[in-house]
Amino acid sequence: MESESEPGPISMKTKTLLSHLKSKYADKSWNETVQLVRRCMEKTKGDGRVCEPVAQCLQKINEALNVSSLTVMVSRLEMIAKQRGLGSHMSPTETVCYLTADLFYVEVVLLPGGRVEDVRVAHHGEAPESSPSLLQLLRMKKFQEFSLKLEDLASFYNIPGDSDVKIKTYASLKHLETDLFKISHLPRSLRESDLHVDLIMNGRIGNIQPGKEGTPMTVEYYISPLDVLMGLSNTGEVSGGQIALVTVGSSDASHRLQRESLISCPPQVDSLGFPVFQPLTESCSELLPATFLFKLQPPLPMLISFIDKMGRVTDGVIAEKPQQVEPLPQLLMKTSKTLNSKISWTERVQFVVPLPASEYHSYVFPGAEWGRESWKGALIHTVPFTHPGHVPALLDLLRHQSAINVLLASCFSDHSHHIDTGLLYDLRCEILPESDHCLSVTFSLDDDNHLAVLQVTVVDSHQMSCRLLMPNFVDHKLDDYISRVLMRCMSVPITMRAIRRKVTPPSLPAADPESSAAMESTDQSVPDIISTVRPSASVSCDAAEDVIMASPPPVYYLMSVGDPAADNVNTDAVANCSPCASLGVYSHWATSGLPPELL
Repeated sequence: MESESEPGPISMKTKTLLSHLKSKYADKSWNETVQLVRRCMEKTKGDGRVCEPVAQCLQKINEALNVSSLTVMVSRLEMIAKQRGLGSHMSPTETVCYLTADLFYVEVVLLPGGRVEDVRVAHHGEAPESSPSLLQLLRMKKFQEFSLKLEDLASFYNIPGDSDVKIKTYASLKHLETDLFKISHLPRSLRESDLHVDLIMNGRIGNIQPGKEGTPMTVEYYISPLDVLMGLSNTGEVSGGQIALVTVGSSDASHRLQRESLISCPPQVDSLGFPVFQPLTESCSELLPATFLFKLQPPLPMLISFIDKMGRVTDGVIAEKPQQVEPLPQLLMKTSKTLNSKISWTERVQFVVPLPASEYHSYVFPGAEWGRESWKGALIHTVPFTHPGHVPALLDLLRHQSAINVLLASCFSDHSHHIDTGLLYDLRCEILPESDHCLSVTFSLDDDNHLAVLQVTVVDSHQMSCRLLMPNFVDHKLDDYISRVLMRCMSVPITMRAIRRKVTPPSLPAADPESSAAMESTDQSVPDIISTVRPSASVSCDAAEDVIMASPPPVYYLMSVGDPAADNVNTDAVANCSPCASLGVYSHWATSGLPPELL
């Protein structure tokens, strides 16, 4: 009973305090009262609970007041800084408010009346740079959004240790970024006709973008054909890929991190075209309680075997320990943005996938089969590493896993209302797991007396092998054709539709797989499939044909030639170094040169 009556006196004390403030300063303006309470808040109190009601009251007052004076704007900024664990102070001229942390600070340049002239962000050891996004938020008086931006900025610098350790860790991160830029500008062969897609899918470290306005460096490492089409349809640009933020994180053990660039200038490359790194010695590295991190956006469902492979790549620096492992299709269903949340993983999960011309496929995932250990996975949010040389191999594993995920997710659909309604399916398929990178599709064609099996092996994100097993039927050219179709569209239903048309002559006139390539597999069906999976999307047939089912482009040789330093790059060991016959198509590479980070 005593504990229940405790809040009573505290509540009475609060009421008395506020009552005294109101009566004592009844003839004072609100601004004077707010300033008094703010000064009281800045004083150290022995019991933080005494300040809590006043702090809440001050926050409500600040939010209710119209920011129409310099004093009120400063008060609002100081309150936001306190909420985000930052320091704050005014310049001697009282025209600039500084929001400070160990490794960065924000300058808010103020004008009379509380207007904001400029907002600048300064990183440790760097000159302040204007931030248009932060400036716009303050000018529009969107203080909540401004506070969230500061939180994101502070989280980027969430580096463990004291001030000295934070500075050293941040410096190591900047040297890593320099080396990643150097790797990204090494000469390489061009596999895709679209440069942006080629950078994402085939670049040694994906499509890398420098950090700006306090955001970390980003690496775009995978994009599906569907996302390519969606981007081209909506904005005319390729977008929607999976990205990784390059940051740092704390570690229970100390790791040797670089304190200078590990790649010579100009870079020297090995027989595979990768850079030769300087050894991590005491002179160029230091033991720190941290690791570099890839923060995956969105988090990636990953097989346990792939997580173990990442640990071997990074010499024992293990990714986050999975708290819960589940069958990979179950993880993909949980993280899908298009599936109905009511669809749950059971012993037998069935999806009905509609295709053009009123064609319906049924795809069944037997829960018991997918429960085997080799196909269990976990949702990975971060990938730790300690050396720039780890990055290409890590990205290959992330791409490999992404390719497997895209293939499995292509069999998902929200059209569950078609199940048990007497609908006659054009194709019934059962998806079964084989090894950790191989699956099979068991199906029957028009006559139900014989079953056929399509074995799909995802060698990596660049290579897939298909083998069609049917009674009294062997056609290796057809296997090659199916592999090309699957590689170009990354969709099991589209591939199964192509197989059905190939092995049932009445449905489609016979044609030479070599000459028809993968175009026959869709018969202009990709736009309809996209609109089925994502009803708001609309993609033209021409775009679908050009992007997904186009013939493989010729191989070009790609390098940045705008900077004199490129003249000395060692390119002797790079394979397929044929001259770029269409340099004019990618003229921005020829004129942009190396980025400032490499100079």
